[in-house]
Order: sequence, then C-alpha cells, then structure tokens
Amino acid sequence: MKRDLNEQMSNEEYSSERTPHERRGRGERGAKTFRRGRALAFYEKLLVKRDTLRQQLESPEFQSIQTVIAGELKATEAIMNDFKAAFELDEISHSGCEKKD
Repeated sequence: MKRDLNEQMSNEEYSSERTPHERRGRGERGAKTFRRGRALAFYEKLLVKRDTLRQQLESPEFQSIQTVIAGELKATEAIMNDFKAAFELDEISHSGCEKKD
C-alpha cells in the first residue's frame, strides 16, 4: 500500500516533502534563537542596571545610601553570573557585550 501512495505522488510533490524530523529541527532552531535573543536582551538590561549602580556608588549625592547601593550592586552582579550560567552565555564576556573593568 505504501508503494501505491508513493506512485500516486508526482516526483515534484515527493521531493518537496520534508520529513517530520526536518520540520521539528527547523522549528527548534528558530525557537532557540528567539529565546536566546530574549535572554541576551535581558542580560543587557542587567548590564545597564549594574553600570547605573556603579555610577551611583561613586556619586557624592548618594553617599548616605552607599551601603544599600553596594548591596544592590553585589546582588545584581550575582544575578548576572547566575543568569550567564543558566543560559550558557559564557561567550558574552568574549564578544564585547560586557564591559571589562
């Protein structure tokens, strides 16, 4: 019966068919790329927050709450490290996305 179905299909239809594996593989790469892009965008927001906290820490007008800002900075950097590990973003520090001190 399978042979009968194959014979009914023209060569064009048969060759243009993708296997379920090919369809799945294509979709997974797209979703993975999308998720990775969102993860990178969130990481960039964390970079901005970290830089803002560093500026506030050095600013004399925030001296009265310097210990709070230092705690937030430490927490933000810890979150960034955990986020990099969880989403396997190790190449970020090599790609120039993250500023080195």
